[in-house]
Amino acid sequence: MKKNQLGTSNLFVSEIGFGCMSLSDDNAANQIIIDEAIDRGINYFDTADLYQLGFNEETVGKALKGKRDKVILASKGGNEWGDGIDGWRWNPRKSYIKSALKDSLRRLDVDYLDLYQLHGGTIDDPIDEVIDAFEELSKEGTVRYYGISSIRPNVIKKFAENSNIVSVMMQYSILDRRPEEWFSLFDKHGISIISRGPVAKGLLTDDYQRRVTEKGYLDFTSDELNEVLPQLKQLAMDKGMTMQQLSLRYVIDQLPVATAVAGASQRSQLLENIQSSNVPELPHQLISDIQRIVKKSVYENHRR
Repeated sequence: MKKNQLGTSNLFVSEIGFGCMSLSDDNAANQIIIDEAIDRGINYFDTADLYQLGFNEETVGKALKGKRDKVILASKGGNEWGDGIDGWRWNPRKSYIKSALKDSLRRLDVDYLDLYQLHGGTIDDPIDEVIDAFEELSKEGTVRYYGISSIRPNVIKKFAENSNIVSVMMQYSILDRRPEEWFSLFDKHGISIISRGPVAKGLLTDDYQRRVTEKGYLDFTSDELNEVLPQLKQLAMDKGMTMQQLSLRYVIDQLPVATAVAGASQRSQLLENIQSSNVPELPHQLISDIQRIVKKSVYENHRR
């Protein structure tokens, strides 16, 4: 599978990544699907301490035992839970981030992370303190590189201009083209996008019809989805692709995108994701056709 450089780092990640949030509560089943993902060329695995309140990291760590040198392992921190906390809460303090990283390493049973990401954040956070925490972890060698997971423009801009982040994880798909406004910023600072939600909760698959609800999706009404999705399906069929392949290719063919993190709880889903990497890059005309059909929205909030 093709691998892309992640930002200015020396990490090269598979263009299709594995979103570990899709894993089950069954360690044996998770082992099987992770083993197959590695065997078929996926090397980027993305988890977070908040997923299943720590279990996700534990099950990923078990599955990757003896395979650490074959993968680029990423996790996220900043969400705190435990005694005296109702559910979980946001905690961007330096001391907590460093403590959370240690807990993640313990659960994953590894000595370091290739990529550690701030799992959210607002412009009101002590961002300089957050950056200091990541820089210290990098110097200590427990984190090779760091990034953020955010869709807030003001937060992204602040980190891009004041830190050494190599990546921004953000929701990006044909139905959520908002990140495209910021491609020039990422190019200027040598930052890669890690795309999450590339098939828009299944709306960008051949099974889209039963996924459309009255609520619509983002700023698409159900009527708009029922108009747009069949057109995308026809474009895919005309090129001999599934809609999922078209959707994943659209994302990974964008220069700022290093990897599209797709979840898979079943083998068939994993194989469909991987097959998208074997599909040739989309012709410029096809990309233009997609962009003509699907509106490009912008982030309305968190801009200052």
